[in-house]
Amino acid sequence: MTEQHTLKHETNMTSGAPFRAILSFATPLVLGYILQQLYLIIDAVIVGRWIGVGALAAVGASSSIMFLIMGFCNGACAGFAIPVAQAFGAEDYHKMRCYVSNAIRIATVLAVVITLLSCVLCDKILHMVNTPNEVFHDAYVFLFLQFCTIPFTITYNLLAGQIRALGNSKQPFYFLIISSVLNVFLDVILILILKFGVEGAGIATFLSQAFASWLCWRFIKRNMRILVPMGDERDFDNKKISILLNNGVPMGLQFSITSIGIIMLQSANNALGTVYVASFTAAVRIKYLFTCVMENIGVAMATYCGQNIGAKKLDRVKAGVRDAMWLVMGYFVLTVLVIYPFADQMMMLFVDSSEHAVIANAAQLMRICNWFYPALGILVILRYSIQGLGYSNLSMMSGVMEMFARCGVSLWLVPAMAWLGVCYADPVAWIMADIFLIPAYFWLLQRLRKKIMVAAQP
Repeated sequence: MTEQHTLKHETNMTSGAPFRAILSFATPLVLGYILQQLYLIIDAVIVGRWIGVGALAAVGASSSIMFLIMGFCNGACAGFAIPVAQAFGAEDYHKMRCYVSNAIRIATVLAVVITLLSCVLCDKILHMVNTPNEVFHDAYVFLFLQFCTIPFTITYNLLAGQIRALGNSKQPFYFLIISSVLNVFLDVILILILKFGVEGAGIATFLSQAFASWLCWRFIKRNMRILVPMGDERDFDNKKISILLNNGVPMGLQFSITSIGIIMLQSANNALGTVYVASFTAAVRIKYLFTCVMENIGVAMATYCGQNIGAKKLDRVKAGVRDAMWLVMGYFVLTVLVIYPFADQMMMLFVDSSEHAVIANAAQLMRICNWFYPALGILVILRYSIQGLGYSNLSMMSGVMEMFARCGVSLWLVPAMAWLGVCYADPVAWIMADIFLIPAYFWLLQRLRKKIMVAAQP
């Protein structure tokens, strides 16, 4: 492949105003994930209103398990994209494509192993998180179908991550739009018309994820040939495998470690009863709709920092982190204006207005978490920036802090305060992670500055 290529579908983030570059890259990410959360919300609305509160609890009973497994897969795929972004920033396209081919090898192994283990252990997992007996069957069916989508989830996130590594966040957004519309369409057909119940929700997710994966693959083959390995670029490279794993595994483990705390929290909440499981499910669906904006500003920072450290532009990294902080704080003000007055109305989307306990509980969790969004904003920006700089092991420690915090809440605060303890779990975890990340970020800047200065000496 010639290195004379068009940059029609790629964006270099190593020049121009940092704020504009971050905002331009983050906007399609944010819109895409808002759309993704919206179709998850529509899933829950259809299940909760047309099947019942029990079915909603069944879908939500295993949500922390899905976060654990899918979080590892998504995090690992995001980590695999970091060396790609760094090589692109350094304009070393041969190395970039070598990383792409070896990332595909690793992802294939992960997909096979994780899918098989998850499907085999499905019932044991549900027992582990204290799933109520009355919703166990539906929860098992839904979770098993979700596990079957893992290969397509990994494929989509791997390919979308590589596309975004080259500065193109718009195309994965378009694919999410298409797959989300397909998911909702299939929900209507399978649940409302064919009466498949929770099986319909699972099948709809499976088919839409498969389609999104195919769209990514087709786009790369047709429009981003710079990413397609040729000749010896397809060879197994032990050194690059090691670099990819050093970036991907810590990022995957970061989400998984965080999820351990979330699983313990959900287990503690499941023990409170079906009403509280349904309350948690409804609140989490809406919460993710709001928090995914900050999360994806963070994802943008991983690519931004990856490209700029590849180009050895540390000052642009600092400027980008500062601008991203201002961006999330502005967003926090907006969320307060929406969540605080309208939280109850949002929860009525999921259940009938007569379900007063579910609505009140879910709205309470939303309002409490909302006041701590600045802590979450700092967390995601610093975490993803550190990952983009190539220090995934360091960012993983913030996940450890979150895990300990949520475990502590589950063991002591929830037994003492019941549902109110559940409401404070996320804020406590975010603050604990920030206590680690803030000094870690400034330490890393000093380390990288010295490293660049040494490299620049003749």
